[in-house]
Amino acid sequence: MAIKQNKQMKKHVVTSLFLATLVVSYSASAQQKGDPAATEYYTPVPKVVTPGKNQAPPSDAIVLFDGSNLDHWVSAAHPEQPAQWTLSDEQGMTVNKKAGDIQTKDKFTDFQLHIEYRIPSNITGSGQARGNSGIFLASVPGGAGGYELQVLDNYNNSTYVNGQAGSIYKQNPPLVNPCLPPGQWQSYDVVWTAPRFAADGSLVSPARVTAFLNGVLVQNNFILKGDTPYIGQPAYHAHGPAPIKLQAHGDKSEPISYRNIWLRNL
Repeated sequence: MAIKQNKQMKKHVVTSLFLATLVVSYSASAQQKGDPAATEYYTPVPKVVTPGKNQAPPSDAIVLFDGSNLDHWVSAAHPEQPAQWTLSDEQGMTVNKKAGDIQTKDKFTDFQLHIEYRIPSNITGSGQARGNSGIFLASVPGGAGGYELQVLDNYNNSTYVNGQAGSIYKQNPPLVNPCLPPGQWQSYDVVWTAPRFAADGSLVSPARVTAFLNGVLVQNNFILKGDTPYIGQPAYHAHGPAPIKLQAHGDKSEPISYRNIWLRNL
């Protein structure tokens, strides 16, 4: 008797599964009715871009620094004067702390940025006084002077987390710490969406940033609260397209270097 009941139960289960499959198949078939061309379009056709190999710039990039010269850069304090950082084949361009910050001649709005930096192997100091620099994704007058993505040696070097490498300075710490040891070249890949302002200077939409450090996501479409001051709260100050600035920090540690800087306008 038990064997007969078991067979009937199995038959019932198989029948139920079969009926359920039919219902799913019928529903899927019903959803597929109609003209597929109604949801297809063919223009505008995306332009063809040839990707670079080994972090080389793609075919549509603006090369801001390839190691040969500083033609795309000027003094941030005196934009009419050329950048005075040091060039070398092995080190790229090395920060000249006496000469101060440098910035691009050109101004940008939304972009994809690739930039590499190297903390020197003989780095000294600790906390914020160890390989400190910064990439200002937009250098603007007033307030903190822009929006800083922090550069610092945080390989076995602790500091406040919203001031370590990979942070939007004083606003948002990195998701993780993927820093390499001093002496190795490291890379940032950044997508920057600039803030928008109305004619009266009021904020229409805030800035956003996504950033990868050494290929690891550290900022995931973070919405900035404003600029990135050392002291005080962030604030927005109306601006349009802006240069990119590299910081010559005043700490006493050995200067860092940059190389292979390219940008794609978005």
